[in-house]
Amino acid sequence: MQRPELHQHIITTAGNLFYSQGYNSTGINEIIDKSGIAKATLYGHFKSKEDICVAYLEQRHQAFMDSLKKYVERSKTGKNQLLAIFDLLQDMYREENFQGCWGLKTLGELSPNQKKILGVIQKQKKELLLYLGEVVGRNISNLSKAQTEKMSGGLYLLYESAITESHLFKNDWPIYMAKSIAPTFFAELELE
Repeated sequence: MQRPELHQHIITTAGNLFYSQGYNSTGINEIIDKSGIAKATLYGHFKSKEDICVAYLEQRHQAFMDSLKKYVERSKTGKNQLLAIFDLLQDMYREENFQGCWGLKTLGELSPNQKKILGVIQKQKKELLLYLGEVVGRNISNLSKAQTEKMSGGLYLLYESAITESHLFKNDWPIYMAKSIAPTFFAELELE
């Protein structure tokens, strides 16, 4: 494998382990073993398990945001674009090995001194929230900044609870419930 492919292989292998069994339950030796590499090779790419986790979180988030943007772009403007995040979540739920949000799953395992990973997760959640604000702004006319923030915040909170609860209950009813509640936020507003 070439260096970029090997780097990606380590991230993918470690990420699958972090997502399926947890960050704290995954050791460096297990990552090395499952990756089929030497310890020196791993440390040639990453200084620490924390650095691998950051790379994994960044990769998962970027893939998620790319998928969300595609879902929004291919949806009709108006209500469909505003609800596209729930359509994506329904498809994510149907994937094999759905374990909920990779960021929140990792967050639940962090100790107070793991500020680097916490900062990455916070940054990613803020990026999602800002993007939802853009979608709201493009699809609803004449909203104030406060109304846009309230609406995008509501969509964000419904999404976050739906992903967590669907994982908790091993069922997709929370996704359907969140998607059915979301239109009440914009029922009386003028959609583009």
